[in-house]
Amino acid sequence: EFSLIDLGEAPETSYVEMDFGSYGKIVIKIDGKAAPETARNFRNLVASGFYDGLTIFRAQRGFVIQGGENENIPLTPIKGEFDSNGHINNISHKRGVISMARTGDPNSATSQFFITLDDSAASSLDGEYAGFGWVVEGMDVVDRIANS
Repeated sequence: EFSLIDLGEAPETSYVEMDFGSYGKIVIKIDGKAAPETARNFRNLVASGFYDGLTIFRAQRGFVIQGGENENIPLTPIKGEFDSNGHINNISHKRGVISMARTGDPNSATSQFFITLDDSAASSLDGEYAGFGWVVEGMDVVDRIANS
């Protein structure tokens, strides 16, 4: 289950708590300045309950965990907010960054997200994917998911 948390921060900053059942909970800090459309899309999906009940379907040790897929609900793709698509995004894909997954089309992201597991992910992801936040609590949970 995912839920928005209001901690009274600036309007472009929000927090999302993700409950991964027996693995535990994590808290993501969303940066609406770096990727405003991506952040808004993610927050809207969380608020609508879209992610509730979905699972992490990809765990690539040392790289990323990925989730957020629901093929039964069609979604409108959003513009990719990253450097190679003409949008300056200063979030580097270091350990703990949340970013939107996409196909080869730079403007194909809908709901799938990934969380990076290692700083080395930055070399292949920076400038090509829309980072929009960071895990601020629970990287140990992310690691347990990745290693299961």
